[in-house]
Amino acid sequence: MARKLFFWISIGGLALVFLGQFIWSPILWLLVLLIPFILIGIYDLTVAKHNVLHNYPVIGHMRYMLEFISPEIRQYFVETNESGRPYNRITRDLIYARANDADDTLPFGTQYDIMDVGYARANHSLAPKPPIEENGRVMVGGAACKQPYDASRLNVSAMSFGALSSNAIRALNGGAKLGNFAHNTGEGGLSPYHLQEGGDVFWQIGTGYFGCRTKDGNFDNAMFRDNANKPSVKMIEIKLSQGAKPSHGGVLPAAKVDEEIARIRGVEPHKDVISPPAHTAFTTPIELMEFVQKLREETEGKPVGFKLCIGNRSEFLAICKAMLETEILPDFITIDGAEGGTGAAPVEYSNRLGVPIDEGLVFARNALIGIDKRNDIRLIASGKVATGFDMIEKISLGADMCNAARAMLFSIGCIQSLKCNTNKCPTGIATQDATRAKAVNVEEKRHKVANFHRRTVESYLDMLGAMGHTSADALHPSSIMRRIGNEREQSYDTLYPELDPGNLLGKKIHPEFDADWARADAKSF
Repeated sequence: MARKLFFWISIGGLALVFLGQFIWSPILWLLVLLIPFILIGIYDLTVAKHNVLHNYPVIGHMRYMLEFISPEIRQYFVETNESGRPYNRITRDLIYARANDADDTLPFGTQYDIMDVGYARANHSLAPKPPIEENGRVMVGGAACKQPYDASRLNVSAMSFGALSSNAIRALNGGAKLGNFAHNTGEGGLSPYHLQEGGDVFWQIGTGYFGCRTKDGNFDNAMFRDNANKPSVKMIEIKLSQGAKPSHGGVLPAAKVDEEIARIRGVEPHKDVISPPAHTAFTTPIELMEFVQKLREETEGKPVGFKLCIGNRSEFLAICKAMLETEILPDFITIDGAEGGTGAAPVEYSNRLGVPIDEGLVFARNALIGIDKRNDIRLIASGKVATGFDMIEKISLGADMCNAARAMLFSIGCIQSLKCNTNKCPTGIATQDATRAKAVNVEEKRHKVANFHRRTVESYLDMLGAMGHTSADALHPSSIMRRIGNEREQSYDTLYPELDPGNLLGKKIHPEFDADWARADAKSF
């Protein structure tokens, strides 16, 4: 009886109101307050489907009100500076400071526990050098590429128009234009907003073939040729899988699929857009290499590569065997980490599938060394890159360049509200609500994107010099130390031994690769 006390007090109060009207008429004003609570209580007892509301009418709603704002309560009042997820407050504040071209220094020492298992660091040199030979750029394009691209070491990672608002896309691309770096379209296709600001574009081709899609959802070669040869499109990336939802097609909730999105993607409006988990243009590693060559020819020699999150190691090695058998090499391979982000993904896929970026990078690097092709293919790291040290770490572990997604969103005002899949992003970034999207001031935010990029690359170059290097070529897995236990740490080349060049081509294959290499088949994934 006590759990419904508030409700019965309201009923009793209403009775007193009617009795009190004969004694003291002002008591009628209580009616205004009591009737809504009584109606809510009656609804809770008779209609509501929540167990809590049935047992605790009226006051049970307090539970759902607190639950609704609990993410904000945790973020603003509970989490520590280093405990927030996916990005902690230390990293978010650093990005905000650099985007605003403000002071990014730290007082009183690190807030991280540097003895924690998993803590990563680099060794400094007593003879630091200014990296005068390193300009923060790298050339992408192999022997078969006729239009190589001089890329920044840091670029905007894949985020689609649809997942992001048109203003957000324009701000990111405008920042890329100002900062002389590139902007990956994501699998949602090459929209007008990717071209409007004039920034360099990497066009990602996903399993839905948006922007080069036939009516039945297959690859449209003529449409691809028309879009891929636009001057702003500098590289083509075939998306095989994504770290946040590997082996699952892209997901765009129906709430975001308005008429414009549907027209650009070639789909029906106001319905969930779920891309197939696999491509239809190819089904084997050999066919993938042939598709790479086909796209390279259709673009008159622009760099073409593919993106994947490492899963079954034998399947990546099967692609390596296909490279050897066809003698067709991609110009680049993007390695996405399982910790990568996305606007909407099944929980289990984000939490439990895929290899983390660091381990994936080391494996891909070793595989390419093992087939003696590492120097012919650029590796791109995509997964939680936000600081200069992140760039140092990823390049040390095998990458030639890095892509950043969520860090770039922070630079245009993202507050990590975790509303990306609802179309109710409070900052106007991850939404198709035109009113909300107006919050993204394109002219202002493009400068913040450029600021963040410039300051982060400067930090990377500064750390490179502090380590005693003048060029990124000197970075190696041995450059990064990782704590693996109490009072013990190891370098990455000790944790993951490096293969000798051509090891996979010989008879005595490294034992960590032997079984997977034997299973790998160029004719089948």
